[in-house]
Amino acid sequence: MRRAIDPLPQILKSPPSAVVLLSGGMDSTTLLHYLVRRLHVEKVHAVSFRYGQKHERELEAARWQARAAGVTEHRFIDVSFFGDLTAGRSALTDATLGIPRLEDLDEAARRQPPTYVPNRNMMLLSLAVAYAEARGVADVYYGAQAQDRYGYWDCTPEFLERVNALLALNRGTPVTVRAPFMTLRKADELRLGVELGVDYAHTWTCYAGGALPCGVCPTCEERAVAFREVGLADPLLAAGADKGGSRQDGVP
Repeated sequence: MRRAIDPLPQILKSPPSAVVLLSGGMDSTTLLHYLVRRLHVEKVHAVSFRYGQKHERELEAARWQARAAGVTEHRFIDVSFFGDLTAGRSALTDATLGIPRLEDLDEAARRQPPTYVPNRNMMLLSLAVAYAEARGVADVYYGAQAQDRYGYWDCTPEFLERVNALLALNRGTPVTVRAPFMTLRKADELRLGVELGVDYAHTWTCYAGGALPCGVCPTCEERAVAFREVGLADPLLAAGADKGGSRQDGVP
């Protein structure tokens, strides 16, 4: 297996403390363990959000990974009202909207898929920054990653640059948002996580919440491609099969 390239420049090594947005998916989980095991950040605060998503499988994974990483504090923040605010617009928060298959999305839809939650990252980052500033933590990390086959505007370098320009207006000690995986492909991120010893059986990527991933939604397909490229079997699928699970039905 080809060795992953260290995604952070030397100048960003080993901050004394950090806040990381931890969803329980591959991106945020790999980032969490990168901070703890590669950068040896002494105090890592993890924050996970209930924002009105259709299931809590990812939050269960986040809880497991935070314990495995030995974080200083893991906070669950309930902003589930956000699901009502975005009703009718996002397949992740509206129970009446089905999770799309990646193959059914045309080029225009892949630029901003039906799974996009309006302004979610801006809101979650704002809360994480407030939490960090209150604790004297200078750096907030989130797992934005270069999606191979679709994308979101709030996971782009332009978004990150402008968010930090706004935060720099702080007259005290501004917090900086960092997204070190933003230019990494999923397969390279996976290679890095394998080197770090990340247990991907305790992550959840699928937009559905069944016993096993649906296998056809955008994040499932992206995850599957990454594991194939790296030449590994997905341990989440193996663990689910051992428990007698089956793939999620009801995905259109």
